[in-house]
Amino acid sequence: MGAKMRHFITYSRAATTRAKKTDHYLFKRFLLSTIAVSALSVEAAHAQSVSNPPAATSPALNDIIVTGTRETGTKARTSATPIQVISGQALEKTGEVTLRDALQKLAPSIARQVMGGDTANLTDVLTIHGLSPNHVLVLVNGKRRHTTANVQLDPGPQQGATGVDIDLIPVSAIDHIEVLLSGDSAQYGSDAIAGVINIILKSSDHGGSVQANAGKYYAGDGFSRNFSANVGTSLFDHGFVNLSGEYAGQDHTYRSGPDPRTGYLDNKILGDPSYNRELFSVNTGYYFPDGVEVYGFGTYGHRDANTYENYRLPSVLTSTVTGLPVFPGGFSPQETLSEDDFSTTVGVKGDNLFNWHWDVSSTYGADYDNIGLINSANPSLYDATGYTPTSFHIENLTNTEWTNNLDLSRPFNVPFLPAPVTVSWGLEHRLDSYKIAAGDADSYYGGGAQALPGLQSFSAGAHFRNSEAGYLDLGTKLTPQWHVDVAGRFEHYSDAGNTLNGKFTTRYDFNPQIAVRGSIGTGFQAPTLAEEYYTNLNVSPTGASGQLAPNSAVAKSLGSLPLKPEKSTNYDVGFVLNPLPALNFTADAYQVDISNRVVDGGTAYGATAIAALSGAGVTLPGGIDTADVSASYFINGANTRTRGADITGDYLQDLQDHGSINWSLGTNINDTEITSVKNNAQGTPALNAQQRSYLTSTTPKFKILLGADWESEKWGFVLNETIYGPTSDDLTYFAAGPNQYSSSVFYHFTNPTAYTTDIELRYRLTPHLELAGGANNLFNAYPKEVPLANQYLGTKYDTASSQIGIDGGLYYARVRYVF
Repeated sequence: MGAKMRHFITYSRAATTRAKKTDHYLFKRFLLSTIAVSALSVEAAHAQSVSNPPAATSPALNDIIVTGTRETGTKARTSATPIQVISGQALEKTGEVTLRDALQKLAPSIARQVMGGDTANLTDVLTIHGLSPNHVLVLVNGKRRHTTANVQLDPGPQQGATGVDIDLIPVSAIDHIEVLLSGDSAQYGSDAIAGVINIILKSSDHGGSVQANAGKYYAGDGFSRNFSANVGTSLFDHGFVNLSGEYAGQDHTYRSGPDPRTGYLDNKILGDPSYNRELFSVNTGYYFPDGVEVYGFGTYGHRDANTYENYRLPSVLTSTVTGLPVFPGGFSPQETLSEDDFSTTVGVKGDNLFNWHWDVSSTYGADYDNIGLINSANPSLYDATGYTPTSFHIENLTNTEWTNNLDLSRPFNVPFLPAPVTVSWGLEHRLDSYKIAAGDADSYYGGGAQALPGLQSFSAGAHFRNSEAGYLDLGTKLTPQWHVDVAGRFEHYSDAGNTLNGKFTTRYDFNPQIAVRGSIGTGFQAPTLAEEYYTNLNVSPTGASGQLAPNSAVAKSLGSLPLKPEKSTNYDVGFVLNPLPALNFTADAYQVDISNRVVDGGTAYGATAIAALSGAGVTLPGGIDTADVSASYFINGANTRTRGADITGDYLQDLQDHGSINWSLGTNINDTEITSVKNNAQGTPALNAQQRSYLTSTTPKFKILLGADWESEKWGFVLNETIYGPTSDDLTYFAAGPNQYSSSVFYHFTNPTAYTTDIELRYRLTPHLELAGGANNLFNAYPKEVPLANQYLGTKYDTASSQIGIDGGLYYARVRYVF
């Protein structure tokens, strides 16, 4: 098993009540502070505007958006739903070489777990409003993006996730990103419970850029490098072809403390993986004289990555002849990933079908994961044959999605209304597949390869699902100031049944400076095929944890039930202020109620778990502690309520001959509570206290982004401060003693408010050539360390609840040439 994060907790009612009171106090304090700061900003901006008229508003707010609406011409600043627009230039200025890390630095509502366990450390997914990555729908040019085949299985807030790995899209290909901070299943279907991320690719027919980045952590490891290029060209003077290519790589980082077994820094599991990634994208369109456009776009990515597992002592493998260790220095297994990922979309659209705008498209995406193990051994095989490989093929996972769409839209003039009624409707068919292939025989013989035994043939299979959907959307203005939109969508799943979802959205503009907006809608999330069918065993130096498919006989013997769809109700209400042309402020409160959340639960321990795993055909390796063995399955384990607010502010200050400064504020306040816990088939609560905490306390209670971006003719400087609210977790005792591996006595651990500072300085040598250098986490902040008694073999940070990265500060340099 990977870094030990199985910290089962119990709840103290009094402590919980005090914590909630403290959280509510913090929410109020930061909300009032934000409003006060905004009011002062308005006053200061107004004072300046009298003597120094500001520049135009932030360009992103005037961008035409296509997310969250089916009407044409809608701008971000006039949207009826909360939309954040992030430009490709803003992504580059973060100094990050991955799209996920850049996004979470620019959008306070977006977050990532600082480190995934085991193979999840090799895949990059994200969350919105602290919900599951499975609740985030990702689009590319408005078309659904496929998800990863790799399942996050280690305990934590993202357990069971198979979200979209957005780091397989080259940053150099991105024109901008539209983030919809509201559930929208009525428009887009399953997955859009927390929100929608729409990645818009570049479509220029001329020019391009070449860029190189390099960086390294203050600790001296984790060297990162990135090389990218983008070029646009005309397609026979009636279209465009825009191409992007990217290479990115990073070396390992190591942040574990001393291993108590040896007293040395032998256990390298706590750290970032090593990877090399090659990406390619194309976006093209051709325009015919009659208004018809043929278009296509696609991406391809290949990644080779490996991540360290727990160090094995020399005694794990001894010679059957001499009795001496085969590896005198012990060994550190590494889980490996060889991944091929691609997506392609082709379509035709136009405006000439009886005045209807029409769009017919087909999208096929797939993720192929070959998971292996290096620098490991199978002691059972060695004891039986005198031989063991050191490299193993563990399993193959494949996820595919084929989506076909017909979309039509047309405005109709209605005499008594001040604006046309836009009628939009469409159809969608999707075929999903999830395929699981077994590892080689040596990987699962006996107790299997150390760290990650291979998947056996009886756990392999190919699984498919069809869905058909239809939607209708009506949007208009009832008065010149009052916009309304009503949408409904019916969807049928071959395995999850029918669902009907709706959404009502409205906005009222009192004047050009003040508006209010709100929405209410329902959502739907079908269980993923991975959640339904995947089986796995992870092995640590002291124990093992098994993941059982909920439809298996063994899982049913522990109380599993057939998975049902998750259902949600979303509420949003907010206001928009534009008191000055260059000053913009928004505040949107939200509530997301989710029933039948799919979580990992029904966990059995000790002898019960061992019996269940044996019944599943799993042989446990020798030398483990039976108290440190568990078996679990995915279940509709809880109903939850997530409440919070998104607050943004933006002011573009004109310094005349000295350039301009874009001041920005982004705040997310977020809290999740469990409204009820479900029982399994045996009448036992599906969730233990630890699993409840993963849903409620491991996400920061607030996240504040403060930024200043100064730009002049030749120079540029960016300063960003990020403030993360507190989190907490209840940790297992791993040190020898009466509470070791206890499932009832824990240490309550709290991460205090954390701060990180990022800076970047840029200089244009010529109009085409720019140099930049900077530092992320300038002051080298680290998470709070957990007590020694709660560290598993030196894993000194709690990666389930740490708000900031475990690697410390990073410095980088970048050179960019634009043509």
